[in-house]
Amino acid sequence: MSVPPRNSDPKNILDTRRTFFVTTKIHMGRRLLQSDRNATLLVDVLRSSVAAKRFELHDFVIMPDHLHLLLTLSADITLEKAMQFIKGGFSFRLKRELGYSGEVWQRGFSDHRVDDPRSFDNHRRYIALNPVRAGIVSAPEDFPWLFANLVAQKSANATRGLLGG
Repeated sequence: MSVPPRNSDPKNILDTRRTFFVTTKIHMGRRLLQSDRNATLLVDVLRSSVAAKRFELHDFVIMPDHLHLLLTLSADITLEKAMQFIKGGFSFRLKRELGYSGEVWQRGFSDHRVDDPRSFDNHRRYIALNPVRAGIVSAPEDFPWLFANLVAQKSANATRGLLGG
């Protein structure tokens, strides 16, 4: 009797890290995230969670009425808990620091498990093109609330600081 072929990569069998593409929406489709003040606060909440090692954040786009994330979780955190850190953290700070009194997020979120490099790249492309498809900008590099653009801006600011400009 022959041994059946294995489809899974042996080095991934015991890997407990999981990557997800997640979408969450603002309550009633309001454009709460279109202001720089609110989008900046959300970026700060995301940075705080990453700094606390709650998850690894690969990519995101903050749209006026929703958020797309590409993140990896370790075995000790559920996707629900990670989203609670993000949504709850933002809601709490928005209310406490900026005096917002309404509902912030729609209940729940949608997610898609990312199992291979092709899916990962497809979701990254989707995130980058989201503001273009929405008609907000003509090219991804023109949208300020895209992870790649925030990283590039931070790098440029650091370089200017080193050069004294």
